[in-house]
Amino acid sequence: MEEFVGKIWHRFITRAASKEHEEAAVELEDVRHAVGIMFRALGGDGGLRVETTLATEHGTRRSMMQRIAGSHTRVELAWRDDETLRLPTRIALFEQRELNRDLYLWLAAMAAADRPQDERLPWSAHNQAMVQQTLTLFPGLQSRYRRLVEAQIGLRDTPEKLPEDEAQLERAIRQALQEPGSVDTLPRAKRPPQPVYLWLHPEPPMVRPGKGSGQPDEEDSEQDENANSKDVEQKRRYKAEEAEMPDGDDGLLGIRFETIFSWAEYIKVDRTTDDEEDENAAAVAEDLDHLSIAQDNQRTASRLRFDLDLPSAEYDDITLGEGIPLPEWDFKRGALLPDHCRVQPMLARNADNGDLPGHLRRTARRLRGQFEGLVQNRTWFRGQQDGSEIDMDAYLTFVTERAQGQVGQTMGLYRDYRTGTRDLACLLMADLSLSTDAAVNNQARVIDVIRDSLYLFSEALDATGDRFAMYGFSSRRRNHVRVHTLKEFQERYNPDVRGRIEAIKPGYYTRMGAAIRYGTQLLSRQAASRQLLLILTDGKPNDLDRYEGRYGIEDTRMALMEARKEGLYPFCVTIDKEARDYLPHLFGPGGYVVIRRPEELPYRLPMLYARLTG
Repeated sequence: MEEFVGKIWHRFITRAASKEHEEAAVELEDVRHAVGIMFRALGGDGGLRVETTLATEHGTRRSMMQRIAGSHTRVELAWRDDETLRLPTRIALFEQRELNRDLYLWLAAMAAADRPQDERLPWSAHNQAMVQQTLTLFPGLQSRYRRLVEAQIGLRDTPEKLPEDEAQLERAIRQALQEPGSVDTLPRAKRPPQPVYLWLHPEPPMVRPGKGSGQPDEEDSEQDENANSKDVEQKRRYKAEEAEMPDGDDGLLGIRFETIFSWAEYIKVDRTTDDEEDENAAAVAEDLDHLSIAQDNQRTASRLRFDLDLPSAEYDDITLGEGIPLPEWDFKRGALLPDHCRVQPMLARNADNGDLPGHLRRTARRLRGQFEGLVQNRTWFRGQQDGSEIDMDAYLTFVTERAQGQVGQTMGLYRDYRTGTRDLACLLMADLSLSTDAAVNNQARVIDVIRDSLYLFSEALDATGDRFAMYGFSSRRRNHVRVHTLKEFQERYNPDVRGRIEAIKPGYYTRMGAAIRYGTQLLSRQAASRQLLLILTDGKPNDLDRYEGRYGIEDTRMALMEARKEGLYPFCVTIDKEARDYLPHLFGPGGYVVIRRPEELPYRLPMLYARLTG
């Protein structure tokens, strides 16, 4: 009975203390796409991900009802770092839903104006400078900002209700909001100011190095044999610190039984771990606000090491040569690291002559019939001695030269509409990382879908006579980027190629930048009027070392820029549902397509090629 009454009281007092407007709440997931567009359109770093922020303690004055309920001790404020733009999970501050949505967009605009060189300014002056810069560059945001300021001030305690020191602080903040740039420094007060939701976080939570520990360098990170290929990203961010690892010899049972049903302070004790996985670990972590992390330099789940180790030479594919050194882009240094990676071309060892699988033959015949029609494309031939109509460009050039007294050799003044040939070359790079071992449905894995796609893609392009090559890639750190040769430009599509396609299997990780640079070298050697570089993948760039996150994204982006400078046209086909978070930064808004149903990939890939080259 007491528990039942307690729950009712808790719900009542929490609702009474809450100032949020649930009916007007806006979730970050509802506006993530719009926020990303706003942030990048206003000059923000295109490589940043939009993620949820961390609720931090603010220490400001609370109402009597809030103190009774024990609520409103934390607040979610926006901030950004080198890899992410952090925004509140939900906003329900204002009665109007439009204002809550506008606050998300305003915070994105503010973050776009945030620059590292301004960090020497105090928090209030820094935010005022960002407001001024944003409103100066984009005056169309003036009316939205004024509405938000008016609504924000309406939520704040009036200075008349506050002690004198806090009242002076509140007046200064109100003036800074209404007239950005007019307040150089904020007055001192015993309590922190009330949260300013229109500004970025005064002290963004960061990882604090613990005593006697430090960040592992690249060599240390390469000792970890057991990293997952594509970790599931944790949507919530925690405040964390590094701590010393207990040695396992000082464990103690420290508990006072009179504190079992009361609050107790956290005590650092040695709790050694075992090899069994705690099924409730994720749920427990969700309830924590502060994580203490220690590095013990030991390998857990060592059984995975054998799965990820390179096979011995007699069981591995055949290596072609000693490897090819390639550079890699370090976005933090802003420099290209020469010979940082090594690409190892490989050929399937046990690939027998293969036939087209039976379940694809009917579709292959239909595709061949459709793609044979592409050969009969008609095009305009310009500068001809005779033709169906006058070539206006050639005629204007001729008239201009004659008026200037220049007499050149006879040039054709006609153009004719005739059947032409397709002068193009295509290279397809297929991601064969470990994640392709995942199931698509009850009948197939991702690797099976990719295999069928390569079969039908080859059948279609063989019907057109277009020059094409196919390679698969995976990686295991920077010194072993495996590129599997499926079909080279100079060889015909034959049973040997089908055997190599049949032999593909899930590999390791996805060092996409090195694979793209290698593909760029091969494709740029082909003399063709158009060169298409297709990347087929199921996820973002990653590897065991520091290639995770922003580093891999920026290296891949630089590799694509290098490919475009060579005159190539890169295009990405992916089945990653979260691809829209990073592919626009890599390939541009029209340089990729997301296949929502992976099982449709084999049938959509050839038609996509026809659209790109038609």
